[in-house]
Amino acid sequence: MKNIKPGRGPSGLNAMGSRFGIVFAIFWTIAAVSMGAPIFFAGFGVIIIIMSIVQFVYHYKNATGKNRYSEFEITDEGEETDPLNEYVRQRYGDTYADGTPRETSSGENRFCPYCGAKTGEDFEYCPKCGKKLPF
Repeated sequence: MKNIKPGRGPSGLNAMGSRFGIVFAIFWTIAAVSMGAPIFFAGFGVIIIIMSIVQFVYHYKNATGKNRYSEFEITDEGEETDPLNEYVRQRYGDTYADGTPRETSSGENRFCPYCGAKTGEDFEYCPKCGKKLPF
């Protein structure tokens, strides 16, 4: 499995931006309450404060931690199977989930595991997304 991780510099800058968000939201909330604005505006400021704190913690740990969070995890086909692909194969493939063969008629449709479009039995590529069908 291969991971794509954000750099320490961008994570540090995002942590700094989150701190500015916290300060801005505090001023927003104080101003909304002192002006007698509807409670919605003060609630909006509190939500922004909470979101900014969560983002700050996430980005600070990414910038300073030994084990950073991965933005994406890429697996090779042999390392890990795609659960959606397995589901589609079991449901619409040549066998049911328990492995018993299913009778297929010549006009029965199958579905693309990538985009969900209907495909015929003799289709090698999906007519909607163009990817090669696994069955």
